[in-house]
Amino acid sequence: MREFRFGVNVGDGSEVREFARQVEDLGFDVLLAADHLGGAAPFPLLAAAAAVTERLRLGTYVVNAPFWNPSMLAREFATVDVISGGRVEVGLGSGHMKSEFDAAGIPWEGFDARADRLAATIGELDRLFGEGGQKPLPVQRPRPPLLIGGTSDRLLRLAAEHADIVAFAGIFQVKGAEPGRFRSATAAEMDERVAFYRSARAAVGGRADGQEYGLLLQWVQLGDDPRAIAEQLRTEHGMATPVEDLLESPVLLLGTLDQAVERLHQLRERYGVSYLVAHRRSFDSWSQVVGAMKGP
Repeated sequence: MREFRFGVNVGDGSEVREFARQVEDLGFDVLLAADHLGGAAPFPLLAAAAAVTERLRLGTYVVNAPFWNPSMLAREFATVDVISGGRVEVGLGSGHMKSEFDAAGIPWEGFDARADRLAATIGELDRLFGEGGQKPLPVQRPRPPLLIGGTSDRLLRLAAEHADIVAFAGIFQVKGAEPGRFRSATAAEMDERVAFYRSARAAVGGRADGQEYGLLLQWVQLGDDPRAIAEQLRTEHGMATPVEDLLESPVLLLGTLDQAVERLHQLRERYGVSYLVAHRRSFDSWSQVVGAMKGP
């Protein structure tokens, strides 16, 4: 069974250096930057974090592949890998926010076309990072670790074939809603997705335990009454999901510190996930959980 690794997404650029130092001092393993139009650009954030840390790994969670020319993307990753002394992790996804494509003037394509773009980007990065590839080359050879994040059959198959880390998104598009509106996965849905992934991994001749399994926690909040927290989240964020399903959802970590620690061990046992990441908005609670997991 793999050891736990813990990550957190950084917020805007104004806090990145102070936050990166704090995250490293608290024992986190990875600092991550998202790739959303309307937020800070990921690679300057990672470069700034690299300059003020020594151990902390630095990743994207995840780059929106259809936004990027692969050569430009390879240059960004390789540059930060050089600056950091070989601490970069390459997180890729297919993009899911139609509003961001519209704002950028980039044509919104169907899922299959976006997944095709992701697959082509993976192949190009392998070539550009390889011997005789595009300079600057990354420090890590033959390439930095590759994370692929998603939920669909297609993306999980891509992860089974190519990734060092599979990141289960744990969210699903709400049927009939505009692209980019999601709901949290239930425990049973996560069971099915992990089982599908393991089958896909076996189909390409790989061992299911040969990769790291990751999970993005959509919300972490400590408190004495998990049900009350779930009710509050449901009300404040307009969630249609029943409270019982929220309490059982693998991407929501609600309750006391002891309950949260126990829950993480249960998630690893049930799904095999050992690389846990939370959003910046959950940092106050998440840092307490990570501290308890890391021990004195």
